[in-house]
Amino acid sequence: MLAKPVAAIPDGQLYEPKWDGFRSIIFRDGDDVEIGSRNEKPMTRYFPEVVEAVKANFPDRAVIDGEIVVLDREHNTLDFEVLQQRIHPAASRVKMLAETTPASFVAFDLLALGDDDLTGLPFAERRAALERALGGAKPPVHVTPLTRDSALAQQWFEQFEGAGLDGLIAKKAEQTYQPDKRVMAKIKHERTCDCVVAGYRVHKSGPDAIGSLLLGLFDDRGVLASVGVIGAFPMARRRELFDELQPLVTTFDDHPWAWARQEEGERTPRKGEGSRWNNGKDLSFTPLRPERVVEVRYDYMEGVRFRHTAQFVRWRPDRTPESCTYAQLEQAVDFDLAEVLGLG
Repeated sequence: MLAKPVAAIPDGQLYEPKWDGFRSIIFRDGDDVEIGSRNEKPMTRYFPEVVEAVKANFPDRAVIDGEIVVLDREHNTLDFEVLQQRIHPAASRVKMLAETTPASFVAFDLLALGDDDLTGLPFAERRAALERALGGAKPPVHVTPLTRDSALAQQWFEQFEGAGLDGLIAKKAEQTYQPDKRVMAKIKHERTCDCVVAGYRVHKSGPDAIGSLLLGLFDDRGVLASVGVIGAFPMARRRELFDELQPLVTTFDDHPWAWARQEEGERTPRKGEGSRWNNGKDLSFTPLRPERVVEVRYDYMEGVRFRHTAQFVRWRPDRTPESCTYAQLEQAVDFDLAEVLGLG
């Protein structure tokens, strides 16, 4: 069951934190455990420690919807980047990562228990059954917090981002479980900032259209850091942008992301570098003189970069590149993940 984005927290519903991990439905039948994913590809082999936790904490026969997350125990936040690294083809590395960066499972819906299919029940009843089923569960299995209080939900929305969470989910108490339908609501943080356009990648359709624009912000040392990309443009606009940007094309010798900087430890895109998550994808780019400024919409930061692809808002000819610094970004309030999970 899916969620559709809404602009504000709806009244009169049940509210949960929105976890930033891998959405998973876990099936247990005795010693048989399967972890299903959004794309219907099994993830069981990647999370052997979750399988063992399921056997120790789930009812003997159950189907539970939730999220697999990795906790950064040093900073008490979620770490999605480390979670992504858990998907690895080598069994030896899977075993090593399960020990060094173990995952947790946060449950938020009970779909079946024993011989009973619960998907036709109202969510409020499924939630009560989930709390009973996992009442004695111990970490790394958790039940997500839930509240009926919209004021508390607003507080969660403002505070929990500091623990790496992604917003809120709102569910109607009477809602049955409807797979593949967007009947829940999700409320996510949305912010804007001004970025320097420092390069582009061409579109897959051909060399005369922009695929994505590379964005930068100046840090407190005055170094232009790579923060993410924007890329959602109509095809006609992609070709117009290609022509517009040609006068700004430069060489890497005169660019702040010159390849020599890689040896100095700067986090910038590497020429010819492949994507960690899309093997074989070429991430080389055409450098531009960092002169144009664009306002983009983003949800939140992960370290020094945008967590998700940013969205184009407008060009800012009134802004100088030097004014595009990290100082303009709203800082999330630090919050201890243990408190979110009721462990504090």
